[in-house]
Amino acid sequence: MSRLCYITRNYRNVDGAGNKAKTDNEDTLQQMGAINLGLKRTFYPNKVITFFLDLAGVIKYVFSIRQGDVVLLQYPVKKYFSFLCNIARLRGAKTIALIHDLGSFRRKKLTIEKEISRLMHADYVIASNNTMKQWMSDHGYKHPLGALQLFDYRSTSNSKPHHSSERIRLIYAGALAMRKNAFLLKLAEQELPFELHIYGKREGLPAMQDNKHIIFHPFTPADTFIQEVEGDFGFVWDGDSLDSCTGNFGEYLRWNSPHKVSFYIRAGLPIIIWKQAAVASILENEGIGIGINSISELEDTLHTITPEQLSKMKENVKRVSDRLSQGQYLQDAINTALQVLD
Repeated sequence: MSRLCYITRNYRNVDGAGNKAKTDNEDTLQQMGAINLGLKRTFYPNKVITFFLDLAGVIKYVFSIRQGDVVLLQYPVKKYFSFLCNIARLRGAKTIALIHDLGSFRRKKLTIEKEISRLMHADYVIASNNTMKQWMSDHGYKHPLGALQLFDYRSTSNSKPHHSSERIRLIYAGALAMRKNAFLLKLAEQELPFELHIYGKREGLPAMQDNKHIIFHPFTPADTFIQEVEGDFGFVWDGDSLDSCTGNFGEYLRWNSPHKVSFYIRAGLPIIIWKQAAVASILENEGIGIGINSISELEDTLHTITPEQLSKMKENVKRVSDRLSQGQYLQDAINTALQVLD
């Protein structure tokens, strides 16, 4: 009988969205009965320790993998991805690559051709969503493809009912920096028809003007945020323009499934997002999101939402949040992959 397997590693921290998503996925794999072929998961901040622990985990993998195993690898895997896939093939095992990030997109570290060639070492790829799945197919990936849709978000915290307010409250959370969030400077120059609550360090945008409808909040741990945040919508927008999402971070929204979206949903918030984002159609189909082409559309869009519609959206958010908290999106994607590989 085939074993579902994975390989964990040392995580230098779990503050970043990427590491949080990966450790959540490992917890889901454990829940599914998957076997860790590497060392035990650890959290040491030292780079040298990280290197040797990860190398030791790869060596253990080489001696632990068996014929018939199906190994899920969370891509990108630093240094060892092709090697891990090749060892699996030599042992009569198969590999599934779950994509978190594509280096040929945002960071431009690889050409598209090189990245597709690297991913061809896997027997099956779970793309972040259907848009990325189609992109990979269009650019030459020949093996079977699936799609995750949304990243799960595991937390023992649950959102509470949000109190009503005279003004619609948009929540914007994350590390602030000019290369990613410069649009906020332009937003601060306007008279806003809503309140924007920002959970992030203002120091990242030193030129930002004061605006009575933009409220900054101190750093809030993720579990506390999920439990205590008060708002009406989570807001997803990147770049330096109010008319479109721009720059490497903004353009990447066309293809990826932002972990921030899942974070907002777990906090009980419907989503307002750029209409060209890959997950916009997923959110709209689930009844938990609204896509806009430009921030200038926000005022009219918000005025058309009735209290009954907002209440229904929050009911739908609760349903999707429950799936995210249980790792259901990953479980469904893996089960589909196993059926195809079988």
